[in-house]
This record gives sequence, C-alpha cells and structure tokens, in this order.
Amino acid sequence: MLDNALRRYMEPPLDVVARWSADRVGTPTVVTGVGFAIGMGACAAAATQQWTLALVLWLLNRFADGLDGSIARRRGPTDLGGFLDIMADFAVYGAMLVAIGFALPEARLAALGVLLMYYISGSAFLAWSSLATKNGVAGDGRSLVFPPGLAEGAETVVAYVVVLLFLSRTSEILWIWAIAVGVTAVQRLIFVVRTLRQIEAAHDTRTIPDVS
Repeated sequence: MLDNALRRYMEPPLDVVARWSADRVGTPTVVTGVGFAIGMGACAAAATQQWTLALVLWLLNRFADGLDGSIARRRGPTDLGGFLDIMADFAVYGAMLVAIGFALPEARLAALGVLLMYYISGSAFLAWSSLATKNGVAGDGRSLVFPPGLAEGAETVVAYVVVLLFLSRTSEILWIWAIAVGVTAVQRLIFVVRTLRQIEAAHDTRTIPDVS
C-alpha cells in the first residue's frame, strides 16, 4: 500500500549510494546475495534471542534490497536479477517467522498463521505477474508485475520492526499482521479476477465478427 509513495522518497538517496557503489560492490546480484546473507544473519540472531542484532541486520537487509534495485536501474535490470531478488525476499520473510517461532514458543501458532497468509497472497501475486506479462499489462518497471494490496514490502519492514521491538506482544502483533496479509490476498484475488474479466471481455469484443 505504501510502496509506491515511499519509493518516490527513497529512490533519490538510494540512487546517491548506488552511484557511489555501482563500480565498487559489483553487480546488483552481488548486492542481492550480500543482502540475503545479512537477512539470514538477522534470522539467526532472532532464533538465538539476540533481538537488537536481529533488528539491525533486518534493517540492513531491507536497505540492501532497495540498493540492488537502484544499481539495477543504473546498469539495466535483468530477469535473473528480478528472480533472485524475489526469491531472497521470500526466503528472509519466511525464515524470520521460523526464527521468531523457534525463539518464542508462545508465538508459533501466530507465525504459522502469517506463513499461511504469505503462501496464499504470494501465490496470487506470482500467478498474476505471469498472466499480466502474457496479456501485456504494464507494471511499474520492476521485473514482476505486483497487484495492489494492503500489506506490501514497506508494511512488511514495519511489521517486523514492531515485532522485534515489542517482544511481549509478539503473538498479538503477528496475528494482526496475518489478518493484514489475508486482506491483501483477498484484495489481490478481487483485482486479478476483475482485471482478467475485463481483458477477456475486450478480447471477445475484438474477435466477434461484424455481421451488420
């Protein structure tokens, strides 16, 4: 929900860092890999209840996720880069929930609830991205076409920060987050069904011969 708005504010400073780092850190894929390693470090820290370290590494992981996109825009984005980026994101998102559930047994059921909602919502957006490409639906310049929803990347960053700051309320916060992701899944379902019906209707209009 906040991704497009935040991207307008975050892109200028990220572009400054990208200009400095583009020739020093290598390809965007290298940044994605480093960011993934940092994200896994955040998960390991959470699993061992090193919560401050987990928070710092989580924020660094998200910074790297933004930086690889900025470098990719300067060098020219690739499908492989987009694929690896989304795989790394999903792996860290899920692993963080596993780590929190491991460290806090009382939050395990809520963490499983979020994972289930991730599975449903993620399936909707990945399937839509493929169908959107097939039907020539334009995206926002990223490798995948994202349907709109309440819980997107920016909200995920905030949700995990809140969890790591308010550990005594982890279960409640995760249940709220599960509901938000579930709402997103429903939003995406409605959006995709409505859009595909519009595409099919337009296609039928074009293919029906004029017999007048």
